[in-house]
Amino acid sequence: MFRQEQHSNAVHRFRIDCRCASVCQCGRMNNSKCAITHKRRRPTRIIRCIYVVGFMDLFGVSMIIPLLSHHVKSLGASPTVAGIVGSTYGVLQLFSSTVVGSWSDVVGRRYSLLTCLLLSAFGYSLQGLSTSISLFVLARIPVGLFKHSLSICRALLSDLVSEKERPLVMGHFNAASSVGFILGPVVGGYLTEHEGGFYLSSFVCAAIFLLNAGLVWMLPWSETLNHCVDANANSKTKPSKSYNEIKNSVQQNCSDKNHIRHPNASAVRSQTNGGWGWRDMSVVQPAWRQLTSVWIQIRMVASSDMWDVFLVHLLMAVSIMLYYSNFSLAMEERFQLKPKVTGYLISYSSMLGALAGCFVGPVTHLYGNNMSALLLHSTALTCTLIFLYATAPNVWQVLLTSTFFAISTTIGRTCITDLELQRGGAQASGTLIGVGQSVTAVGRVLAPLLSCLAQEVSPCGPPSLGVVLGLVAVGLLFVRTPKWDSKTKVKDKSPKQ
Repeated sequence: MFRQEQHSNAVHRFRIDCRCASVCQCGRMNNSKCAITHKRRRPTRIIRCIYVVGFMDLFGVSMIIPLLSHHVKSLGASPTVAGIVGSTYGVLQLFSSTVVGSWSDVVGRRYSLLTCLLLSAFGYSLQGLSTSISLFVLARIPVGLFKHSLSICRALLSDLVSEKERPLVMGHFNAASSVGFILGPVVGGYLTEHEGGFYLSSFVCAAIFLLNAGLVWMLPWSETLNHCVDANANSKTKPSKSYNEIKNSVQQNCSDKNHIRHPNASAVRSQTNGGWGWRDMSVVQPAWRQLTSVWIQIRMVASSDMWDVFLVHLLMAVSIMLYYSNFSLAMEERFQLKPKVTGYLISYSSMLGALAGCFVGPVTHLYGNNMSALLLHSTALTCTLIFLYATAPNVWQVLLTSTFFAISTTIGRTCITDLELQRGGAQASGTLIGVGQSVTAVGRVLAPLLSCLAQEVSPCGPPSLGVVLGLVAVGLLFVRTPKWDSKTKVKDKSPKQ
């Protein structure tokens, strides 16, 4: 009979089928008739809280983004200097995304997420005090280096759910974040109308990040341990073990396999015995040990056979950015649309993209969780829609292509992230998502340059170049998808130890 133990922070219980109660009291359990019926459930509360964190994150950031260029010019910067200052954030993100993501694998999601939120809040506060170009650049450094809260949230969600549930949860998270990104500029524009509007918006953004940090600190982190205990209990074939033995085994497995990234095994035991202790957290382990672990994680990903996935990621990221790069200017030159109408069209597409995140789960279920096939089809659809936009004879065709383009890109973005996690393994989800963000950052550097060159030829030059890159991605997927599927089948057929 399992012995129930109560702790101050978490109570772990296993439910035994009532029909087997007499067998359990005699100390014997029949595996064929008596089994643990406690179904593994998602830690719903913490997942919903992460949705709120994602919403507030992009809500605060989108308040600032439209105002940055105007503020830099108001400080007396020339267009060239303004461009260099604006690229500072992207360059820092390019080099820091992978490192911070890997660091979250080493020290744990909780403390890496708190660190990123607090340092980002510091950067936005300093930005609110910037009265010169040098101070503004200084304020952008901590934001560029540590604004990776969304990536860590995605890695945490990957830790908390099964592989089949991951697209659904990721889609909901992306939808919540997108809604925040849509509403933020409205509030930022309202605050800008007041005197010192940029500084007020910066301080409000910093306050939002501080509020997010407080929410992360108060998250029900005990659910992660309960989730790991439940998963392990359902997979046990020898239920004669005592509760303590199962709990200790789960803690060791969670630490060794990184299924749930607790800071370390001792920290898990500290939580179980009555709370988190600062001396137990791996975040305070020697810096050289953390750097060594980070380097090992990055080297493992770099040496893996995942170049094809990341190349598809880069090609489609640049292709989509080329679509948006001169959208407003092309609408004005091709169809004489006013910027106000173009803004409505962009808002309409953004709202559809946010809603599409809620349908990622059903679509992946329809495909039987075959993410490589879904990625191939969504990429082909995206490429076709960009071509239809580039050759559109009227605004109504642009409206139609924008409708389906928002849906296909949302599904494709979730697919490529999930495929990267499938190919790389959940043990390094932070590193993999960080590498994906670095690939996107490379796209942000390349897309403006390619757009300027293509626009010299025609207003339709950037999307036409995007079609070419999209076709290359589709061809690469046609060649590599059978190999991915064969690896997945071999993995599924391999005997489980």
